Amino acid sequence: MLTHYTEVQLDALREVANIGSGTAATALSSMLAAPVDVNVPAVYALPVAEAIEAVGPAEQETTCVVVPVTGELQTFVLLLFGAQDASRLCSMLGVEAGTEIGESALAEIGNILGASYLGAITAMTGLHLEPAPPQTCVDMLGAMVGTIVAMGAVETDTALLLDSKLVVEGTDANFAFLFLLSPAAGGVGMLLERLGLGA
Repeated sequence: MLTHYTEVQLDALREVANIGSGTAATALSSMLAAPVDVNVPAVYALPVAEAIEAVGPAEQETTCVVVPVTGELQTFVLLLFGAQDASRLCSMLGVEAGTEIGESALAEIGNILGASYLGAITAMTGLHLEPAPPQTCVDMLGAMVGTIVAMGAVETDTALLLDSKLVVEGTDANFAFLFLLSPAAGGVGMLLERLGLGA
């Protein structure tokens, strides 16, 4: 059964994503020595299959950096790069995409951005959140996101995604930055409670 949230609660979650992704964008800007813009984040509370479709075309080949989150919330931060975007970012870092060094560089971006994002959420909510070592994989978007969403939503048919887009100014490089929460695991309720908007 789909979990419903009020517009006030969704706005609060959107603000969490906005502040988290803004902090992450600042960290990425320092790494690349280039300005990085963030769009207004989208918040999806959807059945798992629809959540996958909301992220992008299921058959698109994508590089994904998965940052598991430990601490008071058991969840994931995902960075999703199209093939060309991964190549552009690697080039800006002086490494070649598709190589072991290139994957390591993208994983390090994931590590730094994930830690920045979680640090901002911790500052807002007081929740203790720690990024675990990132993992990088290349596959069809639907297969990757479906597996990860299912891992975070095993007790429910609903996934809650906070979806931000980061764009490197002066280039065509952009990527999705997702924060996945499982209502069944209590993560959404805990976050809303810390924001003063619990049920």
